[in-house]
Amino acid sequence: MSFRIVTDSSSNVLHLDGQNYASVPMKIVTSREYVDAPGLDIAEMVEDLRSFKQRSGSSCPNIGEWLEAFGEDPYIFCVTITKHLSGSYNAAKEAAATYMEAHPGRKVFVFDSLAAGPELMLIAEKIRQCEAAGDDFEATTAKVLEYHNHLHTLFCLESMMNLARNGRVNPIIAKLAGTLGIHVAGDAKGGKLSPVHKPRGMKKTIRTLVEMIKERGFYDGAVLRVAHCFAEDAAYVFRDAVLEEFPHTKFYLEPTTALCSFYAEVGGLIVAFEGSFNAENDNTKF
Repeated sequence: MSFRIVTDSSSNVLHLDGQNYASVPMKIVTSREYVDAPGLDIAEMVEDLRSFKQRSGSSCPNIGEWLEAFGEDPYIFCVTITKHLSGSYNAAKEAAATYMEAHPGRKVFVFDSLAAGPELMLIAEKIRQCEAAGDDFEATTAKVLEYHNHLHTLFCLESMMNLARNGRVNPIIAKLAGTLGIHVAGDAKGGKLSPVHKPRGMKKTIRTLVEMIKERGFYDGAVLRVAHCFAEDAAYVFRDAVLEEFPHTKFYLEPTTALCSFYAEVGGLIVAFEGSFNAENDNTKF
């Protein structure tokens, strides 16, 4: 059975080799609109955001854009950014209902990742594994929902001004980030950003991240994906620290595209990984 996988561009992966895949672009709005698609100059967008003093924001794909991405495939899995940060999930759900009503017998399942960034690709890769194993649509849905219960997303940010301007975090916490080398580390708890630690300096920050993945049940041989916003050096330092304790880690590194660059800002890391049961990833409401 062949599946089409569709994500919004918060996944940071705009093309997936060897897979029937589509990325639906999010948009960043300042004095102009940046479309999160191939060819966008992320460095230019980030610099614009640094100097832009008014309210900036993001917009999600509309129902029509999701429908276009579904194409004509009979079996579609759709993965979105957490609904607590965007309307992407709700638009995808409406598009799925419209698509199945128009095409009886075709199936679409929409996963709310309850995260942003690399966790979407962990879900997408699990779908690919099920497809390769010959699982049907229903079995794949069940397996991926169960898998999602063991995924975690952490973040470590040097700046949180864009998040504060959009009401996503407390402005007082945001002011700490980047002050005298202070970072803010936290998790995507139930799809909402939850600051946990405020380490100072890179060495302590990396140690904090390693301890956080251990607390959430990361194990040797598990998959860990890191998305970085112009912070490749920090990402590699983190990778080396993880491999020192978990030498068989399946580690993947990717740069953030527009949407995650908007939220992570320069110096930010978003970390997704397999671990122990995550009670916050409540799939019963799907």
